[in-house]
Amino acid sequence: MIRFGSVAGLAVVAVGSACLALEGSWAWWIPAVTVGALAALGVYDLAQRKHAVLRNYPVLGHMRYLAEDIRPELQQYFIERNFDGRPFDRDVRALIYERAKGTAAELSFGTERDIREIGYEYLIHSVAPIDSPPEPPRVRIGGPDCRQPYHIALMNVSSMSFGALSGNALRALNNGARRGGFAHDTGEGGLTPYHLGGADLVWEIGSGYFGTRTKDGSFDPGQFREKAAHDAVKCISIKLSQGAKPGLGGVLPAAKVTQEIADYRGVPVGEKCVSPAAHSAFGTPRELVHFIARLRELADGKPVGFKLCVGSRIDVLAICKAMIAENVTPDFIIVDGAEGGTAAAPLEYEDNVGLPLTDGLMTVHNALVGTGLRDVIRIGASGKIATGTDIVKRLIQGADYTNSARSMMMALGCIQAQRCHTNECPVGVATQDPRRARALDVADKSERVYRYQHATVAEAMRLMASLGVDDPALLSPHMLRKRITATEHRSYAELYTWLPSRALLDDAAPDWRCDWTAADPDSFAPAGLARHG
Repeated sequence: MIRFGSVAGLAVVAVGSACLALEGSWAWWIPAVTVGALAALGVYDLAQRKHAVLRNYPVLGHMRYLAEDIRPELQQYFIERNFDGRPFDRDVRALIYERAKGTAAELSFGTERDIREIGYEYLIHSVAPIDSPPEPPRVRIGGPDCRQPYHIALMNVSSMSFGALSGNALRALNNGARRGGFAHDTGEGGLTPYHLGGADLVWEIGSGYFGTRTKDGSFDPGQFREKAAHDAVKCISIKLSQGAKPGLGGVLPAAKVTQEIADYRGVPVGEKCVSPAAHSAFGTPRELVHFIARLRELADGKPVGFKLCVGSRIDVLAICKAMIAENVTPDFIIVDGAEGGTAAAPLEYEDNVGLPLTDGLMTVHNALVGTGLRDVIRIGASGKIATGTDIVKRLIQGADYTNSARSMMMALGCIQAQRCHTNECPVGVATQDPRRARALDVADKSERVYRYQHATVAEAMRLMASLGVDDPALLSPHMLRKRITATEHRSYAELYTWLPSRALLDDAAPDWRCDWTAADPDSFAPAGLARHG
């Protein structure tokens, strides 16, 4: 009865209204047309075969889809508490917006978070805090084979390519980075004019070799040499994997491959643009370090490194073995966390693949310390870096500097609508729709990016001063503690293994011995398949 009753009732009302309208009262045409349209919709719902809900509940069933469509907004604006939201809660989003606008970003009446919750982390302040230095320090990137070292800021713009972000968004990020003196990673979509606004660049080379590829998709050394010579390019980063979808390549749909994007990426216009899961220029750890050396030479000695989301510890150790065997080291390694990033990714990859940033970061740090390579290789941390606390925690966990993508997008005006993959970003950040991108004012958003980064790094330095240090190199794992039970809390120095220098080479790390033995500089074979892991 429900299935046909609503449609029949609408039809009766529509006919009755129409009859009254024919008697001379024009006002009856409005309900007649409205109800008639609903009746027609009901008939269509009964006839269509795609949605069972609509066949059983014509017209009324549309309320279900409407509620489902607006659920994220209702959840974010009316239901979730200030500290509940994901990926970033409302407190953090508000902090980013306020710092970007230059308004006060302070709270009152105490924390809303449960500081007795298992897993709660906190920093250990000093009874004798010191004054913050007038300028934050910069980190020198450049190993023994680097002829043009670069001094990078403590917080930089992480990799986001043209295609993922709009041209206006990239111009605003670049202008903000130029004014603030911090670096801007290009992402794997190629070196474009939107990145060349005067900021220092980290040029990312992905498995698709966009912007430096031959017609068959292989690496083109000639194009690379020419573009790497640009004054704005300060570092070269090889992307092995990323936190959002480690072990998976990327796809830019054919509809989004405009003539402009095709030109910058070196791919055919209007055809699906695919980033392979693996590189074709190398296939083993030893070949990777040779490729690093080759790029550094082609780039006239500029720093070259790689980015990865850590999976198996054996892979990291295999790369370290290759570095030692070939006497070739990258100038930096960027560790991406499995917390995900701006890239569109399947749910299975976002939720279930790769190590979180904390674990990945300390894996890489310990591997380099244990092999005696840490002094010549800098480590960058990328993954949900949004506050001064995030910066300090990552420095304690082994990083030398940090990169941020999503918080920089929020400084541009991103509202965490999570529509990045649909080309329907409501604020013009993650879209190629000219109408939507036009809403993003480059001059205003550039200032916001600059103010946000400046204020956040300043807060990180103030936190360090409260811990009693004025140099990130003086931070220690004793300064970061975690609650592990209702009555116990331990420092990171107690909770985690911190290898002594060259411990792996001296066979002084028994917990790592099995993985160290299994690591093969000539193979990236999966752990447990061709080697023990």
